[in-house]
Amino acid sequence: MSSKTKQFTIHEDWTVVLLGFLIIGISLFLYLPSVPVFKWSNGSDLINNVFNIQNIKDLFLQFIYLIGIGVIGIFLVGKSVKNFLLGFPVVYVLTVIALIIAGNTTIKGFNLEAVIFSLIIGLSIGNFFKLPEWFRLALSTEIFVKIGLVLLGSSIIFSDILKAGSLGLIQALVVVLSVWYFAFWVCKKLKVDEELALMISSAVSICGVSAAIATSGAIKGDSKKLSYVISMVLVTAVPMMIFMPIIAKHFGFPEEVTGAWLGGSIDTSGAVVASGTLVGETALKISTIVKFSQNVLLGLAAFAISVYWTYAQNKSSDVVAAKPTLRVIWERFPKFVIGFIAASLVFSFLISTETRDVVKDSLKNLQGIWFALAFTSIGLETNFKDLFSNNSKKPLYAFLIAQLFNIIITLIIAFLLFDK
Repeated sequence: MSSKTKQFTIHEDWTVVLLGFLIIGISLFLYLPSVPVFKWSNGSDLINNVFNIQNIKDLFLQFIYLIGIGVIGIFLVGKSVKNFLLGFPVVYVLTVIALIIAGNTTIKGFNLEAVIFSLIIGLSIGNFFKLPEWFRLALSTEIFVKIGLVLLGSSIIFSDILKAGSLGLIQALVVVLSVWYFAFWVCKKLKVDEELALMISSAVSICGVSAAIATSGAIKGDSKKLSYVISMVLVTAVPMMIFMPIIAKHFGFPEEVTGAWLGGSIDTSGAVVASGTLVGETALKISTIVKFSQNVLLGLAAFAISVYWTYAQNKSSDVVAAKPTLRVIWERFPKFVIGFIAASLVFSFLISTETRDVVKDSLKNLQGIWFALAFTSIGLETNFKDLFSNNSKKPLYAFLIAQLFNIIITLIIAFLLFDK
């Protein structure tokens, strides 16, 4: 009689916390990766600076470093290491191309960051070529972006988190409650079925994909409906992350306000980071902290939805559904936020200023490359055709109307709370 050994796995959020601190520990005590050069202004610079032997060596060592960290993460979450080893070199090469394009001095003059080109390259390939299923499954967007977010904590002083986080939590409470109820109301007016309406409302108001998944789990939702909501979140995040920073710059919004607006409106953490990067360092920090403040409410929202759904099911059915418990809050709480805060605490209180100065450039480079890898992956896995795969367009209309309301109400609240 044969028996299968169950593979040991760790939750993805805890995995990225471990990987983030592994990177920080290696940087502090073992090995500080060199920062590759991507800056160039003409063909001669490109050959002499970017494609010189030393820089190519630095890129190769960076590749080995990143794929090593990635393999550990893929193994811990229980995904296919073989597929990752085959797919990651492609994602890395595409990301390096994006970094080289963004390194051009003319491009930099337009304030266009590498994540934009990562996304464009990924979208171009993902929408015009049919990618093999194993390659799509090998993409590890969430792991890449969450490692970058944990590392981002090393550059943010803890007092900034307390200040922006308290305001961010106020904003999050107002936005989540108002946008959720508005989205649910719109869905009901358009006669979207209740299960899909709950997923859409949570995705728009809280944190996109994670909220949709948490809601689906809370109500044991249909996987096809969940996939449709995720497609809407990913596809609409692309124009939002590009055009919202442009609008903010055109109208001269303060960076603090812009960051709060981006963090409260854009549904995915990765897109928030990319859009914040396009505006500036302050906007990036504020947008990340505000988004985390919203993420913190995910567990409470999942619990509330579980209570509502259990009540609704018990009322409409003879079969009594299981009562939700407070454990739901902890299960849905985004654990990688703990890693972000812990990294900030370590670099705020335990690391000397001299040590911070030594490692900051290398850690910032690693943070940036993980974000860029994430956006290459987002582009590769996002297909605009998915938006039109559903026979009824009413859920899409409801999502877009709710998203517009989200953008407007969040901007108003951001000005009230963050405009000095």
